[in-house]
Amino acid sequence: MTLPATDTVVTYPDGATASTGTVLHVEPLAEGRSAVLLDRTACHPVDTAWPDQPADHGTLTTDQGAHPIVDALTGGIHDGVLHLGADLPVRTGTEGWTFVVAHVVEDPPPAVGAAVRVDVDPTRRAALSAGHTACHLAALALDAALAEAWSKPAPTDALGHPAFDALAIESSRIHPHGSTDTYRIGRSLRRKGFTPTALDDLAAVAERVDAQLAQWVAAGGAVRVDRADDAFSARRTWVCELPAGRTDIPCGGTHLRDVAELSGVTVTLAVHEVDGGLELTMETVATAA
Repeated sequence: MTLPATDTVVTYPDGATASTGTVLHVEPLAEGRSAVLLDRTACHPVDTAWPDQPADHGTLTTDQGAHPIVDALTGGIHDGVLHLGADLPVRTGTEGWTFVVAHVVEDPPPAVGAAVRVDVDPTRRAALSAGHTACHLAALALDAALAEAWSKPAPTDALGHPAFDALAIESSRIHPHGSTDTYRIGRSLRRKGFTPTALDDLAAVAERVDAQLAQWVAAGGAVRVDRADDAFSARRTWVCELPAGRTDIPCGGTHLRDVAELSGVTVTLAVHEVDGGLELTMETVATAA
C-alpha cells in the first residue's frame, strides 16, 4: 500500500476534539491490531522523543461502524518505510521524513479510502490539557522560587528567571489534572552555578512555588498554542499571558484556553540522593474552576 507523502494535518493544537478525514494507509501490527493513517485528525498522539502527554482516547467512525482508538502513536516515513512509536529513530520534524499520526485500532480496521470521523474523549482531553497547562505554570514558578540559588549567570526562562526547569529536567509526565516532573541535580548543574543547598528547606521552596501559582491563577491569563502551519511536524509554541509577561515555550501538547479555567494549582516537592547528586521530584495538582 502507498504511504502518505505529506504530514498528517492536525487540529488538536487549536482545541479540536472532532475531525473528519480519509484513510490513507493501514499498517498491520501485532496482536490483532492495525495502525490507521488519516489525512487529518483531531487525535493527539504520544510523542516518541518526549512522551510527556499521553495519547487521546476516542473512536474512528465510518459507515461500517465505530473503531475504538486503543492508542495513538507518532509515526515517521522514510524511504518507503513506516516507523512507529519506539521504533522511530529520529525526532519529529527531521528533514527528509514525513510525520504522521497513527491511530491504533483492533482488527478489522477501516478500509483505505474510507471517510472517517474522529471523536476524541473530551473529558480526558480537558483533564490532560489542565494538567499540561499547570505543568508549565509550575515549572515557571519553580524557576522563580529558585532564582536566588545560582552563583553565576544562567540561561533564563520565558519570564527572565534562571531556567532551572530546562537545565535540570530529566522527565515530565502529564496526568489528568496534574503532572510529575523529575530533575537531576548533579555535577553538570553545579558547574552551571546552581547551589544544591537551596533545596535544604524544601517546604519553603514549595511555599514560594504555591504562592506564585496562586497569584497567577487569581489573575488568569489567555492561553493558546501558536504554530507555523497545520502539519504534524510544524513547530508549536505554548503562549500564556501572565501578569509577569508573555511566555513562549516550545510544546506539542494540548492546553486550556485560559489560566482562569483553574481554581488552584499546588505542588509537592521531594528530594532523594542518587549516584552523583540529587533527584528532585515535583508533583503538580490542578483543580478545575
